[in-house]
Amino acid sequence: QVQLVESGGGLVQPGGSLRLSCAASGIISSIYVMGWYRQPPGKQRELVATITTSGTKANYRDSVKGRFTISRDNAKNMAFLQMNSLKPEDTAVYYCYTVGSTSTNGPPLNYWGRGTQVTVSS
Repeated sequence: QVQLVESGGGLVQPGGSLRLSCAASGIISSIYVMGWYRQPPGKQRELVATITTSGTKANYRDSVKGRFTISRDNAKNMAFLQMNSLKPEDTAVYYCYTVGSTSTNGPPLNYWGRGTQVTVSS
C-alpha cells in the first residue's frame, strides 16, 4: 500500500505564498500521476493540479493558473505545490493524490493523503 503525507499548510494573508509538500511511502511499484485536490469549507472536493511521472505535463484548474505550480521529485517520491498570490477563496484542506500500483502488474489505484489546512485571511 501507499501512504501520502502532506505538509506546509498554514495561515497566510492574501497575496502571500505557501509551498505544500507531499511525501509518498510504503510499497510502491509505479506512480503514474500525482496531484493536488482541495476542499473549501462547505464545498465539494475539487481538482487543483496534476503532473505526470515524467514531470513534463502538468494541468491546472483555471482559477489557479499563473499562480500555482506543481512539481515532483521522483527520486524522493515527493510532489510539491507552490502557491503564490493567494486569495481568500483558496482557503481549503489540500489533499495530495496519486495514481499508482504496488506490484509490477498490479492495477492502478487511487491514493489520498489526509490533508493539510490552508487558510488565507487578513
